[in-house]
Amino acid sequence: MKQAFCIPSPAVRPSACPGLLRIVQAKDGGICRIKLACGRLDATGAERIAQAAQRHAGGVIEATNRANLQIRGIHAGSEDALIGELLAAGLGPRSPAADDVRNLMVSPAAGLDPAALVDVSPLAARLLTTLENTPRLHALSAKFALLLDGGERLAMLEHPHDIWLSALPLEGHIGYAFGLAGCPPQAPGDVPALAVVPEAHADELLLALLDLFLELATPEQTRMRHLLVSHPAAELLQRLKERLGDVLLGADDWRRSPAESQAHIGIGGQRQPGRVYVGGVPPLGRLDAEQLLGLAALARRLGDGSLRMTPWQSVLLPNVTEADAQAALQALEGLGLLVDADAPLTRVIACTGSSGCAKGLADTKADARRLAEMLKTRSRLAGIHLSGCSRSCAAAHPAPVTLLAVAEGRYDLFARQADSTNFGEPLARHLTLDEASELLASLPDTWSFTR
Repeated sequence: MKQAFCIPSPAVRPSACPGLLRIVQAKDGGICRIKLACGRLDATGAERIAQAAQRHAGGVIEATNRANLQIRGIHAGSEDALIGELLAAGLGPRSPAADDVRNLMVSPAAGLDPAALVDVSPLAARLLTTLENTPRLHALSAKFALLLDGGERLAMLEHPHDIWLSALPLEGHIGYAFGLAGCPPQAPGDVPALAVVPEAHADELLLALLDLFLELATPEQTRMRHLLVSHPAAELLQRLKERLGDVLLGADDWRRSPAESQAHIGIGGQRQPGRVYVGGVPPLGRLDAEQLLGLAALARRLGDGSLRMTPWQSVLLPNVTEADAQAALQALEGLGLLVDADAPLTRVIACTGSSGCAKGLADTKADARRLAEMLKTRSRLAGIHLSGCSRSCAAAHPAPVTLLAVAEGRYDLFARQADSTNFGEPLARHLTLDEASELLASLPDTWSFTR
């Protein structure tokens, strides 16, 4: 569906975050971020993104850790033409001011995962419509983010969200535990859920939380964690009860069951009989336009004509017949995606680094490939994050291991702790990649990266 509005460049609010209507300049050119509803993209949309990247940029496309896509290296003077093509393809917001507020995450297997308690897709669609069509909500920060979790085994549960809802059984029905500025609790000691709301009142709860935030937050308090400093969670819960009546229930020390690590790679079962999804990882989250065109063609040939991006910077091909699963897996591999969950590079993430970012102190993309090659004989490889600077753009939460660049080819090594709010505990400083790989390889199998 074509968009009816013109490109509103002067009205786009300032932000360091790229959007579809706000192209942010980097060392390698402009960046345009396309926010995909629930990470979903049809084959035609994928083709239009790839073609726009070829015409107006260098053909480099990145999968993000919020299940979106972004085009890098946009040529100077091509910005308006690129935006216009993406809007004409139906990839933009319903209104210009709504582009920033579409930060909603669901499982990439929502509606497919047989372990799910509920398909959150209808609730997600209603919430996105509310966000886009309610002008007062457009004042939310471009980083303000929400999570709807249906209980899938394939779920990102470590990204902190300003508001999160997670499904649980509730007396023969479904309810949602919810919390603020964090993640669903999975282990003893995690911040517990604030309360539980019956499924029928989930829309009402979400709107009440958003309105409450906007009413109480000062201009400097752009995230829920900022608001909690001046208005503790207990106070916000009381205000919610005053607005919603007696629909809120106690959480009773509820904890979310763990998700399955690496379930986004390879073949996964679906609730639909005879159907599976097939997942692959573009190395370090980077695709070229030809790969995206190949994925679109594959989705039409062996899937249902759609793709699902994931917060692990990977892609799922849903609704493949069981008979075609191996062919789809081989086709993904043929396109250059990683389809073996044991491949070291599937557990390494890296920011753009000095090759594309002026703040990067090292070429993290190239170094990540080298490090994965050095560690390929390791049977146990924790998740490793190479960050070109302290901003940590590639990781939405602390990785088990972080290599923080301090100079070209030199890194400080950190290990995550259970209560880490930054990179974690420093293990060594100013290491070469060879020294870092030797140190990681020397750690015993009993070492815990979350101690």
